[in-house]
Amino acid sequence: MAALTLACTIASAGAQAGPKNFSGVASYYGNHYHGRTARGDRYDPGKLTAAHKTLPFGTRLRVTNPSNHRSVTVVVNDRGPFVKGRVLDLSMAAAKALNMTARGVARVQATIE
Repeated sequence: MAALTLACTIASAGAQAGPKNFSGVASYYGNHYHGRTARGDRYDPGKLTAAHKTLPFGTRLRVTNPSNHRSVTVVVNDRGPFVKGRVLDLSMAAAKALNMTARGVARVQATIE
């Protein structure tokens, strides 16, 4: 039993390996998008969600806009962004919380919670 517990602990630790923090440029879904996410959810601009290229669906991220120190927690429910140099696509609600809608993009810091 102890060996099984140890094996499960090692396996789960390996699945969690990797950077817990990242930074880069984020954009947001404009008002024109009304489709479904890669997870199959209907996109809701009022929810705090995000797209990331590789993080598992359901991952919670604390996203901070360092230029104004605003932060928001989002849940990954889509894939993207597909524009070179961008790390996240945020929902409209998340972009508003970070005060980034005027420019359309912002440099952000993200931490996996």
